[in-house]
Amino acid sequence: MDERPPRSPAGVGEALREAGVDADGASPTEGFLANAPQGPFAGLYNGLAGAAWADWLFMIGLAAIGAALLLGIGMRIAAAGGALMMLLMWSAVLPPENNPFMDDHLIYAIILIGLALVKAGDTLRLGERWSGTRLDQRFPILK
Repeated sequence: MDERPPRSPAGVGEALREAGVDADGASPTEGFLANAPQGPFAGLYNGLAGAAWADWLFMIGLAAIGAALLLGIGMRIAAAGGALMMLLMWSAVLPPENNPFMDDHLIYAIILIGLALVKAGDTLRLGERWSGTRLDQRFPILK
């Protein structure tokens, strides 16, 4: 009898297995934080590798930032959180292999801040509707 886990609705698990990736129960932080960090912060990041709280915080942060950017709601917080996450990933691999000031993590951080500054959330009008709510008017950081 086949004892593989049930297939996900999007078929992601099946595609990963076909590619030879065993992701069942894998930690989203362990692979990168245990192997990639170098330089002055390597010990700090190696110590975080595979910690359950770091896995949860990383995945919840990615989901919240992604949802906020897609919906255009909470762009300021999403841009700040995303830029912080990019800076932390940049600091994990110091010194970078290429130019330390033109690293892709720094470019993405600048782009995230730029999205918030140009009010990119208003493009599909969801950000405009959100701006009209009492919650957003009471706490402007939520724009």
